[in-house]
Amino acid sequence: MPLLIVAFLITALLYASVGFGGGSTYNALLALAGIDYRILPLIALSCNIVVVAGSSLRFARAKVTPWRGAVTLTALAAPAALLGGLTPIGEGAFLNLLGASLALTAVTMLLPIAKHEGEPLRWARAIPFLAAPLGYLAGLVGIGGGIFLAPILHLARWDNPRAIAATASFFILVNSAFGIAGQILKGGEGRVLAAIDAGLPLLIAVAIGGQIGSLLALKFMPQRWIRVGTAALTAWVGLRLLLAM
Repeated sequence: MPLLIVAFLITALLYASVGFGGGSTYNALLALAGIDYRILPLIALSCNIVVVAGSSLRFARAKVTPWRGAVTLTALAAPAALLGGLTPIGEGAFLNLLGASLALTAVTMLLPIAKHEGEPLRWARAIPFLAAPLGYLAGLVGIGGGIFLAPILHLARWDNPRAIAATASFFILVNSAFGIAGQILKGGEGRVLAAIDAGLPLLIAVAIGGQIGSLLALKFMPQRWIRVGTAALTAWVGLRLLLAM
């Protein structure tokens, strides 16, 4: 458990510094530690909420959140996240989806962030149609979905980088809450108690790591370095998970 706590702290630090929650990596770390896969989404989604709640609040206070767009995308995704949380899934399918999510996450972390000069691209209008599938995936495997939404928004020149980061943070926060609701309804009280027993020290770790990550992003480390480090961690954990199956 001490090594797992340290790993969660480092993961939260890295992901918080680039505006994400880290749910996919939390899940993989828990799976590699031999934790029952049925309670992984409950722990990972709870950690997501702890990490992104503070950043969502900071974005809101700074008045950079584009509320109309953020609420529209999240309102479409959240019911699907609840449905994803309710969907029964076997261990093999869960771990395969999680491994694929980690691989895609590592790639998206390395995509360049455009300067968003000019108008949004035409296909940006289709982005709301992607919100529900991303929400369903979020609830099913215990991620927030923002790590996939943000690169799409950047590629479409949907808004400026700070507004996109704020939108992704809000998207992760709400989807994680709805995903947890679905997981609780599916698993019942027994899984909740098991998740609390295993996850409480990890929640404390990500709370500390998230705060440190925000500080690093604001004052010290270049964003490019942090993104490369986060992608490397994600790729390594994903590869370990896939090889262990």
